[in-house]
Amino acid sequence: QVQLVESGGGLVQPGGSLRLSCAASGTIVRFGAMGWYRQAVGKQRELVAIISSGGRSNYADSVKGRFTISRGDAKNTVFLQMNSLNSEDTAVYYCGAGLSSDLRYWGQGTQVTVAS
Repeated sequence: QVQLVESGGGLVQPGGSLRLSCAASGTIVRFGAMGWYRQAVGKQRELVAIISSGGRSNYADSVKGRFTISRGDAKNTVFLQMNSLNSEDTAVYYCGAGLSSDLRYWGQGTQVTVAS
């Protein structure tokens, strides 16, 4: 059974940084894509960033230039470096993975709160 486990969330002041990590287990297949979505209170889940196994990445306009997604050397790990955080970034962040950009597997989420 595939499991994704996120870590690295927490409380940070505006302008600060956090690094989220996600590791998948339960499969020998290298996922074609891994990514991060987020859901704020009262809002729909939205794409933050996604990266292919070849390293091609896409970002939501709201995070371009501030967030960087990367895949780790270990198979099926993905990171999200978040800089210049603001209150609009407050949300539960979910790691997703799939053979394609249609992500099928999800972690349980990690809370990111940006507040002074």
